[in-house]
Amino acid sequence: MTQSQNQLALVKERIAKAAIKAERVPSEVTLIAVSKTFDAEDIIPILESGHRVFGENRVQEAQKKWPELRLKYPGIELHLIGPLQSNKVSEAVQLFDVIQTVDRPKLVLALSKEIQKQSVDTKLLVQVNTGREAQKAGVLPEELEQFMNLCRGQFAFHIQGLMCIPPVEDDPRLHFKTLKGMAQTYQLPVLSMGMSGDFEAAIEEGATCVRVGSAIFGTRPKAVTS
Repeated sequence: MTQSQNQLALVKERIAKAAIKAERVPSEVTLIAVSKTFDAEDIIPILESGHRVFGENRVQEAQKKWPELRLKYPGIELHLIGPLQSNKVSEAVQLFDVIQTVDRPKLVLALSKEIQKQSVDTKLLVQVNTGREAQKAGVLPEELEQFMNLCRGQFAFHIQGLMCIPPVEDDPRLHFKTLKGMAQTYQLPVLSMGMSGDFEAAIEEGATCVRVGSAIFGTRPKAVTS
């Protein structure tokens, strides 16, 4: 086994233990292997292990590696976990099964039109800026009600869940609890929260998806800028 395959197995063990500790069924938690900045050859060992759920930050980067990988490895589910520009919506809908970073009315409108145009069933999550960080994308907590009403009303758009990225200096559990409460308010089944450093805490607080990159792939290469 390669190092990344060993790390994948360890992460899955930790997910199972965290779920059992929280009196949950481990299969309730989906592991999203975050492969951003890694090349296809780095991803193949994880695919060879049978894992099929991955996350990418950039549309252009994902376009360079995933179409070919999908031809060789059926059953891949690809999540966009980075900000989405309106001019990339068509490509994103064509490539990704789940878009986790819906955060503004203009983007909702563009996604609604493109999903209908392509006749696909793209799943959407709303990113919530639980820490109210100026440099971070996401709907502010106090604006979520209005945004959800817009999605469900004007655009007749069904949102499947919520996603957050807590501030690095905060106790992430506070943000996980907040997001879970919001999801319950709107009866949303999907909670994407938790990364390499805190995914066990996220599972204990109700995460249904965890986004784990460095704990599987190791230190990231220089970020792709194209």
